[in-house]
Amino acid sequence: MDTILIQVTNQKALGLIHELEELHLIKVLKENVHTSQKLSEKYAGKLPGDIADELQIYVTQSRNEWNNRSI
Repeated sequence: MDTILIQVTNQKALGLIHELEELHLIKVLKENVHTSQKLSEKYAGKLPGDIADELQIYVTQSRNEWNNRSI
């Protein structure tokens, strides 16, 4: 047997899942499982350091330009 983790994005899908369980085609192991992992932890190390540094510089410059614009 295989185990998969899915995220339900529509309540209709949840109903279908329960119907599949009633037909004994699947078994729901847990419901409403929430991970406590922070996004910063989840994506840490996903972007190479040099690109991350360039991106940070770009974002900082963009913010400065936006804040210093003439109205």
